[in-house]
Amino acid sequence: MLYSLLRPLLFSLEPETAHRVTLKTLEVAQRFGSRAAEPISCPSRTVMGLNFPNPVGLGAGLDKDGEHIEALAALGFGFIEIGTVTPRPQPGNPKPRLFRLPQAKAIINRMGFNNQGIDGLIANVSQADYRGILGINIGKNFDTPVEKAAADYLFCLRKAYRYAGYIVVNISSPNTPHLRQLQNAEELSNLLYLLKLDQQKLADEHGKYTPVAVKIAPDLEPSQIDAIAALLMEYQIDGVIATNTTLSRDEVKTLPHGSEPGGLSGQPLTQRATAVIRRLHVALQGALPIIGVGGIMSAADAREKIEAGASLIQIYSGLIYRGPDLVRELTQALCAPDASSPMGPQ
Repeated sequence: MLYSLLRPLLFSLEPETAHRVTLKTLEVAQRFGSRAAEPISCPSRTVMGLNFPNPVGLGAGLDKDGEHIEALAALGFGFIEIGTVTPRPQPGNPKPRLFRLPQAKAIINRMGFNNQGIDGLIANVSQADYRGILGINIGKNFDTPVEKAAADYLFCLRKAYRYAGYIVVNISSPNTPHLRQLQNAEELSNLLYLLKLDQQKLADEHGKYTPVAVKIAPDLEPSQIDAIAALLMEYQIDGVIATNTTLSRDEVKTLPHGSEPGGLSGQPLTQRATAVIRRLHVALQGALPIIGVGGIMSAADAREKIEAGASLIQIYSGLIYRGPDLVRELTQALCAPDASSPMGPQ
């Protein structure tokens, strides 16, 4: 309710400024006694070997450097994902690089993995008093040639391994040149092989198994989805996140900012992301779980993702347009006794 009053003020600010103000406000509220959201009774579910208290998570991108983990967790999320983080700090793309399209309940971003680098993120995580499930989303630096990208991912994997509940390999952002090339069969096969080798070594070294998931794009052809699914199964990857932002502009090209370069998220992505989940669910044959993300703006959208085959969901743009009430709405909907659940591994 409070967010509906604050949103016009926040939307009057430049988007990146509004982003910073919102996170600082949440931080202050959490530090000075604002209580966490009243927990909703929800049967926990085991996904990727982890016990999730509820199926509603925060998607990567909102807290790139892990600076606001506790404040975001207080909103009632079942898990938090931070990043995308790269080996070295980088400023990202030139501003302006974030645009709201309120007529479509959408956002276009071309942030370009702006972050403090993996060491900065780990320092923040080490200081956070958070005992929930934390995902760390990793990527490559913009100036690392794609043929050497595996080295960047392995560097971040090794640094993040002991601190993460799970690690996400982001090969699908449209805002880092040539990154999506890593979704091609040959490049992906090589990357997954190296990641799996390191994961096994790190599990022995740290005495804990940290699951690895891969985040894919919504703009893949059905044959590409099938090929990716086959490789994920071949290399026994622990999960897949579907999907990242889209390059499509079919629903927004006539709107102000609708033709800005970058990835489109929010309501125009809803059906496209769900279609990818549905295809993945069939192709994977229950071999590994799917985390559904993309255009979840309501309880109906969340249920649709679960019915399509997702075991968990994540939100980002929906939080910008609906505020913290959306977290509670989705949790109530998915924790109801008659809530649908996908076939396959949990």
